[in-house]
Amino acid sequence: MITSWLKRHISSLWLSGVFVFFYLPLLFLVVFSFNSTRQDSVFTGFSLRWYQALWNDSRLVEGFSLSLNVAFMSATLGTVLATLAAFALVRFGNFRGRTLFNAMLSSPLVMPEVIIGLSLLLLFVGMERLLGWPERGTFTIVLGHALLGMAYASVVIQSRLKEMDRSIEEAALDLGCRPFQVFFLVTLPNMTQALLAAWLLTFTLSFDDVVISEFLAGPGVTTLPQVIFNYARRGVNPSIYAAASLLMLVVSLAVVIYGIQIARQSRRRTPAASE
Repeated sequence: MITSWLKRHISSLWLSGVFVFFYLPLLFLVVFSFNSTRQDSVFTGFSLRWYQALWNDSRLVEGFSLSLNVAFMSATLGTVLATLAAFALVRFGNFRGRTLFNAMLSSPLVMPEVIIGLSLLLLFVGMERLLGWPERGTFTIVLGHALLGMAYASVVIQSRLKEMDRSIEEAALDLGCRPFQVFFLVTLPNMTQALLAAWLLTFTLSFDDVVISEFLAGPGVTTLPQVIFNYARRGVNPSIYAAASLLMLVVSLAVVIYGIQIARQSRRRTPAASE
């Protein structure tokens, strides 16, 4: 009896165990962000003191603002470069150097971030000695994050380009559009969801990166993950729990809004396709 019940519900039990393993720590983090004391093992009472402490912590607030700016810039730059690279790989066939170009584009996917950060540090230090530019700071972090995010974004964009119906682009060419007009008026509008997904993926990778930021950040430039990592090394600080809870809330809202938007677009396409 018990054996037959386990066979019927083994998949549900396994899935439940996976969800508990991944999300129970997040639940504890949110709960203890409202703890009235610094204890991380006993909930002593409900309080908003750590959210107030977070608001008054200039390092966390400045790190959060810097991380948002860096993530926005690196996501935008990485998505633009990934779009151009993906378009070249998918639309231009087997051009000379394609294999090397594809390998270099995909290498950050399998390269340890420590190696990427160290190599970029050596590159920027050498350039600064020879040219006096760039100084390590926000700009170098943006370049490093864009390099990493471009590799991930190109995978998403390439998959969309490969499944697109090229007859639409050919029809636009037959009607007199020039290639750049086809790209901006036909190809890009049909890639909107893929571009948004690639941008969000690159934004997330940039926002929570620690390793590359540690190598490329200059004096007085500290992102939010770096601040949290430095705080964690000195001991438990419930303000970190509050910051992480707010980040999870923002990400959850973004995912829900994106899901609602995708669902609405799907419902709009269904009647049009049936007609």
